[in-house]
Amino acid sequence: MTETKNQTVIVAGASGVLGRHIRAALTGAGHTVLGLGRGEGNEIRADLLDRDGLLRAFQGVKGDVVVHAATALRKPPMRHKGMFGTDDLRVAGTANLIEAAKLAGVRRFVGENVAVGYGYRDFGDRVLTEADEFGVPVTDPKINRHLAGMREKERLALESGLEAISLRFGFFYGPGGTEAMVDMLRKRQMPAFDDHGRVSPWTHLADAAAAVLAAVDRGRPGEAYNIVDDHLGFGQLIRAIAEIFGTPKPFTVPTWMLAPASYMHLMLGVSMRVSSEKARRELGWRPAYPTVLDGLRAQASAHV
Repeated sequence: MTETKNQTVIVAGASGVLGRHIRAALTGAGHTVLGLGRGEGNEIRADLLDRDGLLRAFQGVKGDVVVHAATALRKPPMRHKGMFGTDDLRVAGTANLIEAAKLAGVRRFVGENVAVGYGYRDFGDRVLTEADEFGVPVTDPKINRHLAGMREKERLALESGLEAISLRFGFFYGPGGTEAMVDMLRKRQMPAFDDHGRVSPWTHLADAAAAVLAAVDRGRPGEAYNIVDDHLGFGQLIRAIAEIFGTPKPFTVPTWMLAPASYMHLMLGVSMRVSSEKARRELGWRPAYPTVLDGLRAQASAHV
């Protein structure tokens, strides 16, 4: 695809942690950004779950691209119900946003998704690619709710007639996403865990925003792309943050102690390695921070 600059990009979730990075990347590349959200500072004030209000807010709005990066998360979810709002945004919110996008004459839809949609389980040493099944239903209704949200967000866009592209990110870290963990470590409120060799995919927020820009400019319609910098266990990450930011060393607790925190306990049992080769090849995407340690050191240095 030939790159087109100076496009008008409507970003749902522009005032969120990832959204702020996306806005900076897009405006820095010469695009015009219209933020969409409920709060002040958004050029389009609306709730994605309020279909009628959203369509009213889009009256007279024109755009070229929509980026769906909206989330209901304000902090890491501990229990399954903490994900329900985001699940709803991925299904009903996506359907409403697609309708509004068409009203605005949008031709391209870039959706944020999550690599854990490949499955909440331990994949061992297997490396997952976009050819692997995504959002496969399971018997547990709460887990299935999350997977259905990830699966439907992609399906709705792909079947909309728009140029749909999905970006499957690792877990976010970096400016806006790490400071709360540093603060908790300073207050000795965050333990580390024994990962037992398990690793999870991680993506620096600036690298995620760069992938969104690449998808806006030259992503191939109908495709999904894994966007992952590095793989690290949750316990490894917490210990690395403590060391690099100079906080007290976290104490270690066994993962079974988090059983009452149902969603977090589930996440600690996940282990997956995800390939981003397709994004590197087709989008020309390269992470500025190829390892989590690189990203954390750069962030810590910027705050010295």
